[in-house]
Amino acid sequence: MKRQWKFIVVLVLGAIGLITDNVLHIPGIAEVLFDIAGAYISFSLGKEMFGDLKEGHWGIDVLALIAVISMMITRDYWAEWMILVMSTGGESLEDYATGQANRELRALLDKNPRVAGKLVDGKVVEVKVDDLQIGDQVLIKPGQQVPVDGTIIEGSSVFDQSSLTGESVPVDKTVGDDLMSGSLNGETAVTMEVKKLAKDSEYQTIVELVKSSAAQPAKFVKMADRYAVPFTIISLIIGIAAWVTTGNFTRFAEVMVVASPCPLLIAAPVALVAGMSSMSKHHIIVKSGSTLEQLAKAKTFAFDKTGTLTQNQLVIQDVLPENGFDKETIQSYAASLEQQSDHIIANSLVQGTDKNLIQAVSNLQESTGNGVSGTVDGKNVMVGKLSYVAPDANVNKAKTTAVYVSVDGKYAGCITFKDRLRPETPQTLARLRKQGAKHIMMLTGDNKDVAQAIADVAGVDDVRASLLPAQKIEAIKNVAPENRPVVMTGDGINDAPSLTAADVGIAMGAKGASAASESADAVIMVNDLSKINDAVAIAKHTMKVAEIDIITAIVVVIILELVAFTGLIPAFWGAVLQEVVDMITICLALLAKTEPKNPKQTGL
Repeated sequence: MKRQWKFIVVLVLGAIGLITDNVLHIPGIAEVLFDIAGAYISFSLGKEMFGDLKEGHWGIDVLALIAVISMMITRDYWAEWMILVMSTGGESLEDYATGQANRELRALLDKNPRVAGKLVDGKVVEVKVDDLQIGDQVLIKPGQQVPVDGTIIEGSSVFDQSSLTGESVPVDKTVGDDLMSGSLNGETAVTMEVKKLAKDSEYQTIVELVKSSAAQPAKFVKMADRYAVPFTIISLIIGIAAWVTTGNFTRFAEVMVVASPCPLLIAAPVALVAGMSSMSKHHIIVKSGSTLEQLAKAKTFAFDKTGTLTQNQLVIQDVLPENGFDKETIQSYAASLEQQSDHIIANSLVQGTDKNLIQAVSNLQESTGNGVSGTVDGKNVMVGKLSYVAPDANVNKAKTTAVYVSVDGKYAGCITFKDRLRPETPQTLARLRKQGAKHIMMLTGDNKDVAQAIADVAGVDDVRASLLPAQKIEAIKNVAPENRPVVMTGDGINDAPSLTAADVGIAMGAKGASAASESADAVIMVNDLSKINDAVAIAKHTMKVAEIDIITAIVVVIILELVAFTGLIPAFWGAVLQEVVDMITICLALLAKTEPKNPKQTGL
């Protein structure tokens, strides 16, 4: 562990001191060694404290620094050594607890497929997963993980996708079916053709999100700041009072020993990492500890409509040609242009169109939030919003989700879609209100009639329709201070700016890599909107555990300070008691890994 070496060095110095003092009977060596170590630890604490002050935070390490210096002044060098054990041991305990809390995240990283059995001239050659190219053929034996996303071209088997989709039952797969990297082959060997590079595949996307999460420390500045100043002042008052009433500086030093802020420093980070670990068990990747604090306090929840509140797949309702065009032609042109888009409407259009009608496209260009244009069959085709495709056309907008088509500058018609609400959406929003949501918004680029119809069934109280990405950002920024923090949930590339603008951005990342997942603070890795209820419940539980832990530690430490005031706790044993308090603090913080009571009903 990264800070364990300090603890080991202090223990080694203690062993040397015992030998030189009690075996070799050489006085002074232990004292000098402990003073050198004490000076180094004091310098480290002072540097950290100065850094905190520069960032505008009260450096609560001041008490630990005073304790070390006090022991050096009183020349109680064995008590000084015990203080060093307490300080460095607290860091080691924190690292250990963080490692325990982080086991689920590390387990996910450990399972990342690294090698694959590539078929070359009929023979299986073991290669690195990163070296696989689109079109390569890979043999997947029973018990092996699918290395990258692909399609079965030979054989059939059952695959465990629980780590990716949350499905508890293995899924039957045969020729033509897609396979997600990270799923586990169950019964028989199959041959797969690679469809995505490793960096773009499903499991590797999750792994990158986890790495991003692990790389960001679980800082808990706000709560620590809230208690740091009063705790430091109370401790100094008790210590100075002990010094003044007894006239003995040693009594002040003894109070400072038990006043070390280690429990205050340890409790929050360990609880946060434990909460993040609990999130990962629920298929929610949280990228930083501060996200939990914001989620726990969230008052406004904003949602994209298509693919977030509604199902991931729209259905073509009707094709309405005009100006001499026929249904097949405009559907063919539109699907051809949209085949490279990740947007839910584009996917629905492509999947609902005969593959034989999809043609090659050149000069493809995208106008964010408006549509796409390109050359199909030698004609200039535009697909998207009416204002983009044919701004001057005298056409009534469809009252349902639709894309409009123009060919060589001439309006050709529109394709309408039926939008189906997710079955879990109404209950999810109702639970959010029970969990403390005061304001629920829908931010969508779709028209008002379609959006309102979905909102009425879902239970949304504030509908903002026909919005461009910049307007979604503006809507989030304009939320009143009393209704913040704001949580924005979306699934598409056009949602990425909104996720960044919100206090907490949550991406529905079940479909894999996207700009939304990269921009979000948290990513739901399964196709289930109700996971937002789990996320809020876990965040509230984590913050409750952290706050109770911090308050408990402060109360215990202040009681010990009052006992030390009377002189009943010598400095050496005061440091020992501080280690006990540290261990109690860590055990309490790890309760954040436990399941909240009835999270889907109460959120608490």
